[in-house]
Amino acid sequence: MSLSVEHPTPVRTTRELAERVRDRLRNERIDPRTDPARARSIAQAEVSRHNDFALARGLEVIDDEGACVRDVLAAVAGYGPLQGLLDDPTVEEIWINAPDRVFCAREGRAEQVHLALDDQSVRDLVERMLHATGRRVDLSHPFVDASLPDGSRLHAVIPDVTRRHWAVNIRKFLRHRRTLGDLVAAHALTPAAADILVEAVTAGRSVLVSGATHAGKTTLLGALMSQCGVGQRLVTVEETFELAIAAPDVVALQGRQPSLEGTGEVTLRRLVKEALRMRPDRLVIGEVRDAEALDLLLALNTGVPGAATIHANSAAEALRKFASLPLLAGRNIDASFVLPAVAAAVDIVVHCARSSDGRRFVSEIIEVTGEVEGATIGSRRVYGGDDR
Repeated sequence: MSLSVEHPTPVRTTRELAERVRDRLRNERIDPRTDPARARSIAQAEVSRHNDFALARGLEVIDDEGACVRDVLAAVAGYGPLQGLLDDPTVEEIWINAPDRVFCAREGRAEQVHLALDDQSVRDLVERMLHATGRRVDLSHPFVDASLPDGSRLHAVIPDVTRRHWAVNIRKFLRHRRTLGDLVAAHALTPAAADILVEAVTAGRSVLVSGATHAGKTTLLGALMSQCGVGQRLVTVEETFELAIAAPDVVALQGRQPSLEGTGEVTLRRLVKEALRMRPDRLVIGEVRDAEALDLLLALNTGVPGAATIHANSAAEALRKFASLPLLAGRNIDASFVLPAVAAAVDIVVHCARSSDGRRFVSEIIEVTGEVEGATIGSRRVYGGDDR
């Protein structure tokens, strides 16, 4: 499916108008984010002035002044041609493969969007998004992850890691799916599964959320943690801020890239250790993918309940993977320690799936029995199959 977005005003004209508006805002010391009405008034005045000049000189005028004003404001105070997609509540994710190959996803389904972009405008957009984050992308750091002000996540890769063009992904923060009730209403979760998960979180059990990429793991984890009691203090640890937890006592920590000199890096392993000094009633890891699994496992075995997401194709595979990742921490860690530690620390594994039509849903829930037989951690299915 292809979605066409019309932009009757030439890109060059929009850029020139945006520069004039930007100069006026700077000279009058107006912040378009705090005074949007004044910014709109200036943009409208500049578009009207352009048309007056064009009429007097017999040049091409801007037919749709309202659309041009929106484009100019998006270029000055927003994210240019992408702002409409970012404002659209039905759009879940946006990605740019090349300036003429822009896509978005709605309800898990991809569609191409025709926008007037070029290489420079893509670079400008990414730089503007990174401006307030303290993160950068350059030849020495060709990958970047960052959180936008609304909580959406930006990921960008530049040449020569990519073949020619910048590759950009923006995973949006969807406010309408922040609770388990929202997920039940969206048919991503059945009432029976929701009851099991509410009981587990209320009882302070440790939960592992598994699934493939874009299966809804982070959304479910945030909704689960929003079920924690009012008196519970949550400390979250992520590479890039993405979790949205509706709770009164939450501290969010994120990692940091090294500086140009190679110093100042803050890893997930360091954050997990620091989080334990912050009196958490529950420790939440956005995603476990490496040796930080050992630090999380050690924390869980001190009596602090935890929750995390992990990439896997099933709940049982997620449990096996979580028991393997701590081995990456060093040669002195072996399975004879890790397996019983995981069996004692993890209580519930929830697996998220995505159907061929893009629908995301919880497909199974297993409960860890605490037993270990050989290299297998015992578990039993409490939801899945005919229960859906």
